[in-house]
Amino acid sequence: MSRSRPTLLISIALAATLVPAGTALGAGNPDGNAWVPPEARKVDTSKPDRYIGNGTPASCTSKKVVAAVAKGGVIRFRCGRKPVTVKMKTTAKVRNDRPPVVLDGRGKVTLDGMGVRRILYLNTCDPKQVWTTDHCQNQDHPTLTVQNLKFKNGRAWGKGAMDGGGAIFVRGGRLKIVNSTFYANRCAWNGPDVGGAAVQVFSQYEGLPVYVVKSTFGGWDGRGNRCSNGGAIASIGVSWTILNSLFINNKATGSGANPPKAGTPGGGNGGAVYNDGNTMSLKVRGTKIANNRSNGEGGSAIFFVSNDRSGSVEITDSKIKNNTGDGFETHPSIFFLGRSITFTRSVVK
Repeated sequence: MSRSRPTLLISIALAATLVPAGTALGAGNPDGNAWVPPEARKVDTSKPDRYIGNGTPASCTSKKVVAAVAKGGVIRFRCGRKPVTVKMKTTAKVRNDRPPVVLDGRGKVTLDGMGVRRILYLNTCDPKQVWTTDHCQNQDHPTLTVQNLKFKNGRAWGKGAMDGGGAIFVRGGRLKIVNSTFYANRCAWNGPDVGGAAVQVFSQYEGLPVYVVKSTFGGWDGRGNRCSNGGAIASIGVSWTILNSLFINNKATGSGANPPKAGTPGGGNGGAVYNDGNTMSLKVRGTKIANNRSNGEGGSAIFFVSNDRSGSVEITDSKIKNNTGDGFETHPSIFFLGRSITFTRSVVK
């Protein structure tokens, strides 16, 4: 394992200066200037395949979101000029035999799980969503892009490894998140592998990364995301490229780590980010990860364990600081086991 030392810079405490308490956070890190590759950019939705709603807030319903996602294609909302919240009475599920799904809220739509259900679901290995190949763990379809949306109060139940993802659960295909905000999402309070209060991902096609671009996870006054592991996002065997984004006030709530210590329920790793698996990478660029917490276990901001030691982490032009936890860390705010971890022009403390 090779390491370069993090650049430790003296600066004003981020907790007080990042944003005033009580202020809702916009999408993304306003100071992030990392280059975004073409495949990670937002999708052109100027010619949608279908609309949700007919121009009034009342016409934008959970039923119509579910139906549109099941049909697939490029989807936009027509809910009127003002921001609208759609209370999701059913989880919207992507069908594996339909066109790629692009769900674009145009900055005006919040999908609300009401604290009782997951909001979006994609699973290439779920026969109820139609099996389309004999290798569901590694197929290029379907794809799901969410952009210009807010996700709140999503809730995933259960303590199994695949029971996370309060707002979005994805297994297989490809996922991309652009200019979106996730807050007050939840999954199981404890458990050794369950994780990702906002997003949990497995089995991306050919090991290609999940892109998270100009998005925000968490916030003040109860807006933080909470789960046993990975207060914001979690995965097993998945690579991530996180660009110009913000993770603040998320929490890994479990205790006892993984495998669980005797007498504990397990979990508590990765206050914001939880990555477990073998060959995988985590690239964090132009991003702030601050004021997150692990509940006495590994990585108050980031937990990254490559079990075969082939995985790597790159932190570039980012700030990772003021994260707290009483557990084990190999670097400030980070627990890392893998081939290499590098820090470039970054504040890590």
